[in-house]
Amino acid sequence: MKVQVITDSTSDFPPGLAETLGIEVVPIYLRFGDKTYRDGIDIHTDEFYSMLESSPVHPATSQPNPEDFVSVYKKYCDDTDGIVSIHISSKISGTYNSATIAQKTLKSRCPIEVVDSRFNSAGLGLVVAAAARLAKINAGLADVIGEANKAISQVRMFGMFETMKYLARSGRVNKTIAAASRILNVMPLLTFHDGEIVRTGLVRTIGRGMDKIYEFVRSNIPISELTIVHSRAAAQANVLKKRLGEFIAEEKINIAELGAGLGVHGGPGVLLAAIRRS
Repeated sequence: MKVQVITDSTSDFPPGLAETLGIEVVPIYLRFGDKTYRDGIDIHTDEFYSMLESSPVHPATSQPNPEDFVSVYKKYCDDTDGIVSIHISSKISGTYNSATIAQKTLKSRCPIEVVDSRFNSAGLGLVVAAAARLAKINAGLADVIGEANKAISQVRMFGMFETMKYLARSGRVNKTIAAASRILNVMPLLTFHDGEIVRTGLVRTIGRGMDKIYEFVRSNIPISELTIVHSRAAAQANVLKKRLGEFIAEEKINIAELGAGLGVHGGPGVLLAAIRRS
């Protein structure tokens, strides 16, 4: 038997990678008006962004409930040596709390460790992938947990939002600030600090934002892994991949799309890099 690694759909894995590594992904919920979807199951990225741009109603998200996690954990309790469940930062989502409640419900049935990644999107994905690779070669529970925590200490994220419009719609920034950014033609640069998303500056052009991402990666070399995430910005992501090939072989750079769970707040035009330092 082996350890089973579980995460949530805000991990934004590139197509097929979660399946290849044997990772179970629990979907978050997305609600457009009175209709609810499971991220990545009932609604996929292209459909989501089309709806986001055309719908008069801004969608809302909600974390998986404890019963969702209990159901998934039960699938593996009898056939594994334990479960490592790694999730989006507890400071920006209640997903970790839902998983912890489920863990307590099943604590007498099998070993379950719930890990706060302190990231989202590809930052979370890098942590989960590190744990899953070790689990795939039948490492023990303590080793898989240790690898996840090691990866958390090594991961960094940095990126840009082309617009603050969707952040304002979802209540994440003041609408006056969003309007001012549009008038001034500036775009926010964001990173993570202590599990929270923080603004680190502003740029006036996408090209300058890409320069800043390049500088971020350069300042963190040597790196062992790199993922670029975008929302309807595939051309820019591919240009950035070529530039970042200066620091790590291009074939080792993954490109993923920002899923519905986080796209609600970012909208189209998000471009970010998540790295794992060596």
